[in-house]
Amino acid sequence: MDDSVYVGNAGKDAALDRGWILGHFKEAGDPRHSADVEIKWGVHPPGDERAQWVRGEQRTALLVLISGRFRVELPGRSVLLAEQGDYVVWGRGVDHSWVAEEESVVLTVRWPSVPGYAVPREDEATADDRRQLP
Repeated sequence: MDDSVYVGNAGKDAALDRGWILGHFKEAGDPRHSADVEIKWGVHPPGDERAQWVRGEQRTALLVLISGRFRVELPGRSVLLAEQGDYVVWGRGVDHSWVAEEESVVLTVRWPSVPGYAVPREDEATADDRRQLP
């Protein structure tokens, strides 16, 4: 068995780590561990939205619509991804948020992979506990 190979299913694996399937938050030695890039398989029910805007972004991001209807909010601009394959890219320093207008699946690629930005789950943290979550 080669420890540098991992075979999985994005839908199943994503459910284990809030959608994230590759990045700094995977254990060292896991082929999915990377400080260079993060990849998320996001499955969002209708009306799902980010709890707060990402501010002071230090990464570049690419978001690709797999299915559904997904809106990305950027300063002064709203981008609707409505057809399979629609995508948006934004760079460092661009704040953002999002909302799923319909049940949606999106693939997000961000680089580099750095701690921060996660909104803690209610069962994991309080408003005063801003741990570095994926």
